[in-house]
Amino acid sequence: MSGRWRAFRHEAGQEAGPHSAVYVLLFMLCLLLGHWSATTFQAVIAWPANGVMLAAFLQLPRRRAGVVLALCFGLNLLSTIVRGDAPPFVWLNPLLNLLQVLVAGLLARRVCGAALDMRRPRRMVLFAVGAAAPAVALTATISVIVALAVRDYSLVRAAFAWRHLFAMELLGLVIVTPSLLLLARAHRFRQVSPSPLEIIAVLGLVTATALWIFTQSTPLLFLMFPPLMLAAFRLSPPWMAVALILTTAISGLKTMTGHGPISASPVPYVADLDGLSERMRQMPLYYGFLLVAAMTALPISALIAERRSFLARLARRTAIALEQRRRAEAADAVKSRFLALMSHEMRTPLNGVSGYADLLSRRSDLSPEAQAQVAAIRQSGEAMLTLVEDVLDVSRGDEPLCLEPFDLAALIQDAVALNVVAAQAKGLLFDMEMALQPGGRVLGDARRLRGVLRHLVSNAVKFTDRGAIRLLARHDGDRLLVEVADTGCGIADDFIPRLFDPFAQSDDSLRRRHGGAGVGLPAARRHARCMGGDVVLFSTSSSGSVFHLTAQLEALDAPAAEAPTEVTALRALIVDDLPVNRQMLRLLIEAAGCEAVEAADGLEALEQASGGGFDLILMDVRMPRLDGLEASRRIRALPSDAGEVAILAVTADAMPEDAARCLAAGMDAHLAKPVTHDRLYAAIDQTFRVAAARHQVHAA
Repeated sequence: MSGRWRAFRHEAGQEAGPHSAVYVLLFMLCLLLGHWSATTFQAVIAWPANGVMLAAFLQLPRRRAGVVLALCFGLNLLSTIVRGDAPPFVWLNPLLNLLQVLVAGLLARRVCGAALDMRRPRRMVLFAVGAAAPAVALTATISVIVALAVRDYSLVRAAFAWRHLFAMELLGLVIVTPSLLLLARAHRFRQVSPSPLEIIAVLGLVTATALWIFTQSTPLLFLMFPPLMLAAFRLSPPWMAVALILTTAISGLKTMTGHGPISASPVPYVADLDGLSERMRQMPLYYGFLLVAAMTALPISALIAERRSFLARLARRTAIALEQRRRAEAADAVKSRFLALMSHEMRTPLNGVSGYADLLSRRSDLSPEAQAQVAAIRQSGEAMLTLVEDVLDVSRGDEPLCLEPFDLAALIQDAVALNVVAAQAKGLLFDMEMALQPGGRVLGDARRLRGVLRHLVSNAVKFTDRGAIRLLARHDGDRLLVEVADTGCGIADDFIPRLFDPFAQSDDSLRRRHGGAGVGLPAARRHARCMGGDVVLFSTSSSGSVFHLTAQLEALDAPAAEAPTEVTALRALIVDDLPVNRQMLRLLIEAAGCEAVEAADGLEALEQASGGGFDLILMDVRMPRLDGLEASRRIRALPSDAGEVAILAVTADAMPEDAARCLAAGMDAHLAKPVTHDRLYAAIDQTFRVAAARHQVHAA
């Protein structure tokens, strides 16, 4: 609050406006103008000197403002001596002028803020009503009281004198001070200022109108307001101040010389004012005109300038926001590309680990020790794949739902199959109860649901050392409810608020018993909420925990039963640029009694497929010379039956958008590496189903 009563501008404030000497010169010019007006016309129409001094007081720092005020006071005293004022007023007038400036300055800082800024219309009105008017009223009252004491003034004459002083000096403050303050900060209006040609045109129109109106003695004063309003709407506040000063100068000079509508206006006869000239008795009308012009044109100009400034700032911020959005989208694209690349590069070696471990696990000639080692390799590969998928799942964020029909019971059994094996390996009982319709199909995001179930059940198995895991699934209408309960160690009370935070772990010490990255439950909750449900901790204690999964899955009519496709007696083309992958896929295919032919890239695959005779193509995507996407497009363009072959994408590109690109290129299904025996055969079965449906569409 004390800052708003500050008398002088802060020393650390940014310098703006003219030099101190300019204010002194302007004050001297105003004194000369007043002296000339009093000598020539025996009247002073306006008193702008105090407005100049007040602008200096508000604009300059303390030391320079003090020097300017002292010099202005001295010049004012000298002018009263030269003008020959009566003895009481030689000193009184300069002192009252200084008092008026000081009071108006303090009030202006109080009502308009310590950092005075006339760019706001509200501040202009507050300055006029709350600062200039009280200060002028105070000094005019003191001056009239002294005049009553030393001169033989009637009350009517004193009232007229007070009204004349108040209007004359208020006019100087409300026009000159805001104008000088606006001109001092003209640099702030450069972005909202019109072109120089428009400025010249508008100022020329205002000048020409003022000259025309105040040259003839006709009642056309109202015609001055349209060009002033045009200037208010088109010019910035500094140039509006110039237009107002031009209007004041032209109208004042013409009025004092007996021209214009003011001079032609009749005034009522008052006996106590016989000693005053008719021009002086006409001044209240003129002052009213100028005050109305100043108090409408300047605030409107400031309001329009503020609106233009706001629109300019909005445009700049919009441009910045769009640029930041572009950068964010570019960064997101880079992140997505990085995730896709890392997924591909990690899945490629995992494919060999998991695939060959799966092949070895099916051999009967291995010793028990070797079988245990192979099982450890398989388990480590699956754990590594799970970790990769979890991290990618968290990093991808919320993606649109990919709705597809699927068998709900089969998906739940498939999602928890590995965890069932892991539970049995730990000696745990796994109880699964599903209140679902046999063969009941639903419409939903199978990938998200499979991921949620895997996270919940794997956590239950991981944190349970003895007892049982219980899974209850119920589908009522379109709402799925899955309860996963365990007899593990429970969850600590202080960790429950952070349970679903990414990477949060209840025990992150060096001695922790359970591994993991802390991404499973956060990913599960996010996927469940995307499906219109949630994952919540229903209960927990030292005897175990219970989680509830809910999701919205639309129930579908069960389709007619179809005989499963047998993966036998097939001739398959295996396309992959890595020999180790081709060999593994060939062993998996030949284990089912199928014939396998290999191709090292897309060009070889196209050459082999052109001859026909293949029932299935296992197509990699990233290959030299010709990638799998373009190879699939060219194969689909082949004539006759060669272009209708079933194509299964077998690739380390595992992102949803990668699968979409494969399907868009003409492939029938997508299988993400690493590949195992069961996953490959299930994907081949799906591929033939899709291919059969495609053939029926083409036949129709």
